[in-house]
Amino acid sequence: MKLKAAEEARIDCKLLHFPEDITEIELLDQIRRLNNDDAVNGILVQLPLPKHISEASITSAVAHEKDVDGFGTNNIGELAKRGGQPIFTPCTPKGVITLLKEAGVELAGKNAVVIGRSNIVGGPVTQLLNRANATVTMCHSATSDLPGYLKNADVVVVAIGAPNFVKGEWLKPGAVVIDVGTNYIPDATRKSGQRLVGDVEFDSAAEVASVITPVPGGVGPMTVAMLLENVVEAANNFFANEKLRQTVPLPLHLQSPVPSDIAISRAQAPKQITRVASEIGIEAHELEPYGAYKGKVDLGLLKRLEHRRNGRYVVVTGITPTPLGEGKSTTTMGLAQALGAHVGRISFANVRQPSQGPTFGIKGGAAGGGYSQVIPMDEFNMHLTGDIHAITAANNLLAAAIETRMFHENTQKDGPLYRRLVPAKNGVRKFLPSMLGRLKKLGIDKTNPDELTPDEIRRFVRLDIDPETITWRRVLDVNDRHLRGITVGTAPTEKGHSRETGFDISVASECMAILALSTDLADMRSRLGRMVIGTSRGGDPVTCDDIGAGGALTALMKDAIKPNLMQTLEGTPVFVHAGPFANISIGQSSILADRLALKLAGTEPDEDHNEKTGFVVTEAGFDFTMGGERFFNIKCRTSGLVPDVVVVVATIRALKVHGGGPPIAPGAALDAVYKQENVEILRAGCVNLRKQIANAKSFGIPVVVAINKFATDTEAEIAVLREEAIAAGAEDAILADHWAKGGLGAVDLAKGVIAASEKPKELELTYGLDGSIEQRLEAIAQKMYGAAKVEFSELAQKKIDTYTKQGYGNLPICVAKTQYSLSHDPDLKGAPTGFTVPIRDVRMAAGAGYLYALAADIQTIPGLPTAPGYLNVDVDLETGEIDGLF
Repeated sequence: MKLKAAEEARIDCKLLHFPEDITEIELLDQIRRLNNDDAVNGILVQLPLPKHISEASITSAVAHEKDVDGFGTNNIGELAKRGGQPIFTPCTPKGVITLLKEAGVELAGKNAVVIGRSNIVGGPVTQLLNRANATVTMCHSATSDLPGYLKNADVVVVAIGAPNFVKGEWLKPGAVVIDVGTNYIPDATRKSGQRLVGDVEFDSAAEVASVITPVPGGVGPMTVAMLLENVVEAANNFFANEKLRQTVPLPLHLQSPVPSDIAISRAQAPKQITRVASEIGIEAHELEPYGAYKGKVDLGLLKRLEHRRNGRYVVVTGITPTPLGEGKSTTTMGLAQALGAHVGRISFANVRQPSQGPTFGIKGGAAGGGYSQVIPMDEFNMHLTGDIHAITAANNLLAAAIETRMFHENTQKDGPLYRRLVPAKNGVRKFLPSMLGRLKKLGIDKTNPDELTPDEIRRFVRLDIDPETITWRRVLDVNDRHLRGITVGTAPTEKGHSRETGFDISVASECMAILALSTDLADMRSRLGRMVIGTSRGGDPVTCDDIGAGGALTALMKDAIKPNLMQTLEGTPVFVHAGPFANISIGQSSILADRLALKLAGTEPDEDHNEKTGFVVTEAGFDFTMGGERFFNIKCRTSGLVPDVVVVVATIRALKVHGGGPPIAPGAALDAVYKQENVEILRAGCVNLRKQIANAKSFGIPVVVAINKFATDTEAEIAVLREEAIAAGAEDAILADHWAKGGLGAVDLAKGVIAASEKPKELELTYGLDGSIEQRLEAIAQKMYGAAKVEFSELAQKKIDTYTKQGYGNLPICVAKTQYSLSHDPDLKGAPTGFTVPIRDVRMAAGAGYLYALAADIQTIPGLPTAPGYLNVDVDLETGEIDGLF
């Protein structure tokens, strides 16, 4: 009956049969799968269950929002509670009340008797009649003098499971009788030998009652109808809940002077990460909590929300900074807090995961600062969910695989090497999937290992890696200068096969860049396999998949690909994911984090996009000319996403440096020019701001300048900066005091960003991929930096020629240079022109999908200063809290 009715109502109903010996654990797992399936709106468990399975465990396992039978603990409990709000009412009791209402029976003030006390009918019907203000008595088969109760009953509901139990003479004349019973009794006149009757003796009762339901044909069809109604209601609730996203802000208790970052973080009580996720529409099964305040988000969410229009996309960049930094991370947090906690828009801050190297070195953490930061900042800055450790493990596995392969090739002949690489199991040899890829690359179309010729075996087993060309280095997440150059293979067991190599910091690994640029798990697997680790002696690139390690690296990073969810100081959501080294890579958080956030902040098809859309605020490392250029030419080119607004963070302090002010160094006292008003030097330095704005506008995206306020800034200086920014083409230049005031201090900035996001835009990249590598480098240097030309060293030109010959000549390019000047020379301040950019080397990240040209001497593993940050760090032995982070 239910299946037929569902089909007639155009409700897709599937009947799942399980064997009677299914275990409770197995059945609970099936229910969990259905709970997590957004294509399923309702779940009905057909009772009774086998004796070895707990009915209570199974019915309570059904998600409240899918419990269309209404028997789960939440729905039953809410029904029993005065003023409770069950999502669904049990179908048969709901049908009983609907019948009474449709028959025009006024229940308020009437005496009602319910015979039966089951959880399926008697109990819920009693609660529903009570809610309708009837005076209700619940009776059962053992009730003394049952006829005495019925003589005064205006309404009688019988669900006792006894055929013809209630007699007509027991009833009050004119009573309304609802017979819920379904009982089979012998009947020789029927073909089946039995017939269906209710709990009420129908013929005698019909003579006394004013209204009575027949059996069959009475309550049964109503039960089915109410079930279908509950399913439709569940579907409507699902679609309505898709729109119910609202971040409940955490209040700030501002202090002046502003305390330390760690003190501010510790003073704020964060939300549980499950609540942060729930507020923005992440379902429980899509979140993997790592403790109370951070968690990973499943990529399956992208499929669930693929119908949504993306939210608006904002990239925060900056002017050419000083060594002290100009507050891009703080501005990113402050803007996100303003949008989400004060302007009423869903907002996300998307940032990189910081390396522990700088955290324990001189730079400190990267959680933002003041009243605009990620919390808890100690969890943000240390370990997080272990992604960097996964990168380290994957990178170093490949390093070990390279050394191992060379060792075994150097110490074995072709035959033994082949037999060990493709061993026989139970007399049968079989190529692994990764080996089939190598065979295809070699042009060998055989799949039976026994059919290869000696020459094919030689080509298959001999990667013949030239040790001098190996670019793959080991990594660790520590600033350790003494590992920049090392010798490996010096033990006697390595038989003289030693070579010089070194370590990089973990975030400089190509695996990290791949994590940032991958669009899904399959893309990450493909990119890891394509990584080039060196060249064969014959001049061919040797890849990770040639070595056979691509699958293992993917296995180590399969959880790392899921973005990490945290929160700002005001409780707005933050995605922390990936952290490629800005010196030699893109220096931005992941594409996947951006895609997730844009869908979560986006709008349903029937929502007003301009009024409802949320914002995703992400950060590009260093200034616009480095981080912003890479963001557009590499990240956006890969993701297909286009930002709606570029925010350029500017400080009066940094612009004074570009106007001729004395150098600024960490730990040194600031010169008086940076503490006093000096409009002339500021205006001279605004040449750098004008160039950064022009560079940003060249991509066709509206620009807003965020003036990051310092206590020493004067009104006259702020006015000059704003005047210069608008004259250079910025949509607006807005003072922001988010460091001292949190989101409240960036409300004007948020409103300016919203206004700018509604402006027309048309993305135009700096270069195409059809020209030569040299042409792309010249385009970056001339258009972005202001250079006259580019000069290539002999080594750089040789590398360019090699990459072009190997088929890598059409990759986008990342230029590694100083962040302290628009040029390659850190001493050239302002907006220099006419200089020559020297490219001393060009390296390749084939898996990540770009080349990187070195225009400076870049250290890929930093060192520690005389007084490193770790000296300040300790643990409170009573509370377990970490002290000393900054």
